[in-house]
Amino acid sequence: MKILLFGKDGQVGWELQRALAPLGSLRALGRADADFAHPETLRAPIAAFGPDVIVNAAAYTAVDKAEGDAATAHRVNALAPGVLAEEAAACGAWLVHYSTDYVFDGAKEGAYVEGDATNPLSVYGRTKCEGEERIRASGARHLILRTSWVFSARGGNFAKTILRLAQERDSLQVVADQHGAPTGADLIADATALALHSLRDAGPAARALSGTYHLAAAGATTWHGYAQHLLAEALARGAELKAGPESVLPVLARDWPAPAARPRNSRLDTHLFEASFGLQMPDWRAHVDRLVAGLASAGRDEAHGAQRIDRVFPSCSPYSHKATQAIIPVPMARGADKQS
Repeated sequence: MKILLFGKDGQVGWELQRALAPLGSLRALGRADADFAHPETLRAPIAAFGPDVIVNAAAYTAVDKAEGDAATAHRVNALAPGVLAEEAAACGAWLVHYSTDYVFDGAKEGAYVEGDATNPLSVYGRTKCEGEERIRASGARHLILRTSWVFSARGGNFAKTILRLAQERDSLQVVADQHGAPTGADLIADATALALHSLRDAGPAARALSGTYHLAAAGATTWHGYAQHLLAEALARGAELKAGPESVLPVLARDWPAPAARPRNSRLDTHLFEASFGLQMPDWRAHVDRLVAGLASAGRDEAHGAQRIDRVFPSCSPYSHKATQAIIPVPMARGADKQS
C-alpha cells in the first residue's frame, strides 16, 4: 500500500506513523506540510504521491474556541475532508477519516450505533458531521471512524492534566454525569492498521466494507470515574500525590458552563467494527493503565522510592491552560480550566 497520512503531529496521527508503517510506503504530513484551513491546497500532495489510501487524522479540535471561530472550524472539519474525498474518488484511493461522538446530542440512554440520527450540539460537532456527509456524498471508498475521549502520552489531554493537578491540590472536582469510554490513540492507530490490512486482503470485496464505524474502547465510565482510576493507578506505581481517588469529588456538568455544549452520553457501540474486521475492543482501563505505566517508566528516578508526580510523570508538569482547554471536553477542577 501507498499510504498518505495527514495530521501526523496530533495524538492519533503520531501513533498512526508507527502503526501504518509496516503496511507499505508511508508519507506523513503535518501542519507545516498541509494547511487544512485552505482545503484546495490539499489536492497537490495527493496528486504528487498517488496514494492507495489517504488517512486523515487532522482536525480542528478546540471545541470551545470553535464557537467563536466557526469559519475556520468549517474549513478544517467540513470542507477539507470533502476535498480529500474528492481526490480519493478521482484516484481510486480509500479514505480513512476520524470523526467524533460529538455528532450526537447525548440524549440516548444506551450506546449509539452507526445508524442513529445525528444531532450535534456545537460548532465542532456540526462541522465534523458535515465532514462525514461530504465524504459519503463523494462516492469515494471510505472508513469514517467515530471515536471518543482520546488520550495519549503525547500532547495535552484530560488524563495528563488530572495527574498534574493531583500533585498540586488536595481535592479535585470532576464532572460525574457525562458518560463515555476513554480511548487510547495507540488503540485507534492499531485498529486502523488492522482494518486496512483486512481491506487489502479482501480484494475487490473490500468495497462492501466502505462506510461509517464506531471505534472506541470497551466499557464506559464518567469523567469522575476516569479521574479516580487514573489516580489509583498512579499511586500504585509510586506517585506522590496530594489528591488521591477519594479526594475526587463529583459535580454536575451544569455547574461548569462552557461556550460549547457537550453530549451527556458519548457511549459508542463498536459491534459493527468488530464484526466487520474481526477485532475485539479492549476495556478502556487497559490502555489507561498502559499510559500511566509508560509515563511512570519514562520519569522514574532510581534514587527515590516514593516519587513526586513531576518525576514519575515528567510530561505532566509543563501545562498551558489555553492549550489544554482546547481539547479537554469538560472542566475538571475548580479554577483549573476557566482561563481562555
